[in-house]
Amino acid sequence: MSEYAHEDLVRELSEHVRGEVHAPCTNGWEEGRSGMQQGAPHRPGAVVVAAGAEDVRAAVAVASRRRVPITAQRTGHGQGAGIDGGILVHTRSMDRVRVDPERRAAWVGAGALWSDVIGAGAPHGLVPLAGSAPGVGAVSYTLGGGVGLLARRHGFAADHVRRVDLVTPDGTARTATAEHEPELFWAVRGAGASLGIVTGMEIGLFAHGDLYGGSLVLDTTEAPAALDAWLRWTGTVPEELTSGVSQLVYPDVEGVPEAWRGRRILQISAAWCGPLDEGPAWIEPLRRIAPVLSDTFAVRPWTDAGAVFDEHTDPAAFDGRSVLVDTVPEGAAEALAGLTGPSAPCMSVVSVRHLGGALARPPRMPSAVGHRGASYAFTVLTFPAGGGAGARKAARGLRERAAALFDGHGSGRSTTLAFGTHTPDEVGEAFAPDDRQRLIRLSRELDPYRLWHSHRPLR
Repeated sequence: MSEYAHEDLVRELSEHVRGEVHAPCTNGWEEGRSGMQQGAPHRPGAVVVAAGAEDVRAAVAVASRRRVPITAQRTGHGQGAGIDGGILVHTRSMDRVRVDPERRAAWVGAGALWSDVIGAGAPHGLVPLAGSAPGVGAVSYTLGGGVGLLARRHGFAADHVRRVDLVTPDGTARTATAEHEPELFWAVRGAGASLGIVTGMEIGLFAHGDLYGGSLVLDTTEAPAALDAWLRWTGTVPEELTSGVSQLVYPDVEGVPEAWRGRRILQISAAWCGPLDEGPAWIEPLRRIAPVLSDTFAVRPWTDAGAVFDEHTDPAAFDGRSVLVDTVPEGAAEALAGLTGPSAPCMSVVSVRHLGGALARPPRMPSAVGHRGASYAFTVLTFPAGGGAGARKAARGLRERAAALFDGHGSGRSTTLAFGTHTPDEVGEAFAPDDRQRLIRLSRELDPYRLWHSHRPLR
């Protein structure tokens, strides 16, 4: 897109939206296009900071008239290949959250973070099915499925969505519920980021007191079977306990605690939502797996839930590959540790989430969320050194070799627990075959000119 075309696009958008419109290479454009993922930044012809749903509709209408691509983001955690030209709608100004304590429900604007939703529910003793990172956008997380701190007790976050307002790529503002536009309601809960720009949603909330949770950081340099020990432990726990692990070799650099440098670290994070006095007994066996370098388990209010997993928040360039696993083949965990150890071509992090429990049960209202029978989600994140083509190719090879360890034991992939760009065939592996075809048909109906830019393309 030429400089003149950019100027013309910015001019037309400015005539139709109330929010800010930023041209390329301005401060507002740089801020709007940036996010957590730095590997393939957006380079839009214009950034629209939407003031509300009408701005989103107007921006989509402009894209439709001009036949230019359009996409949206809040934090950029799940971003893949950036948009080149066209319109990027930033939703940060649409962050309102309204709680209805009698109905145990919350209306969540497109730009709200989980911290906003948690904070709004706290005075009423109500909590959402938030993720482990409170700085992630609540809408995109939820509509991709959502495996949060209460997942094994209450299921996918998408299962508890009651209403979705969105603007589809054909420029139509729609409201989808179980009774109104049921096909779209089914689809958007599981494939939301691929079907348009959501302007808000209503979700169910849950009455929960404090939780018992935190992380153990273990030195597993001399304990190669540590991940296997955690996997065995997960087979003993009730669904009130949701947990995950991260495994990596910490670099020997300034800023890393000296006791961690050059060591293979396993961080085990868990949230217990049952009777508080029963929580510590379930965690105690984990402290015997390997030497404990840090222990943050404590009774916490939900407003401190982000400290459970204590996830990385600094922007970085990374990609990820996930595989949903029904059973873990013997030796796979130890082989995975070897692949991602000191001899790996780039820094990598292995993350595993324990699934099952309520996640495996069918929801009251069917949705597009797939592979509910999986027991674990394995993800390998890679951080290519230097970011060149050779480094990216080596990192991609590492991710694929890691995924191959589970051949014959996997049920598909999760796009919400992986990062970077996905091909339509890769996205398709996240859904049952019939559901994928159903989603493709709906996508063709809503976006006949393929204007919607998504890192999870359905076709």
